[in-house]
Amino acid sequence: MTDRQLLERIRIDPKVMVGKPVIKGTRLTVEYILNLLAHGTSEEAILNEYRGLAPEDIQACLLFASRSLDDTTFMPMVAEMP
Repeated sequence: MTDRQLLERIRIDPKVMVGKPVIKGTRLTVEYILNLLAHGTSEEAILNEYRGLAPEDIQACLLFASRSLDDTTFMPMVAEMP
């Protein structure tokens, strides 16, 4: 599946979840899926919990996040303690 095809799985609509990016046809935000992954939830567990999702939907979330960060410069969020 191409990047374009993956990104077509993500929708932004101000009438759905206050305009947050969601997986097309759901109210599952990209942020929510990424948070699950960041906290150790496996792709398999996500797909079992949300039966309407496909592995490509999770890939789309990761690609969307990656593309969203293309032009971002990061600074450390936590200052080192003396």
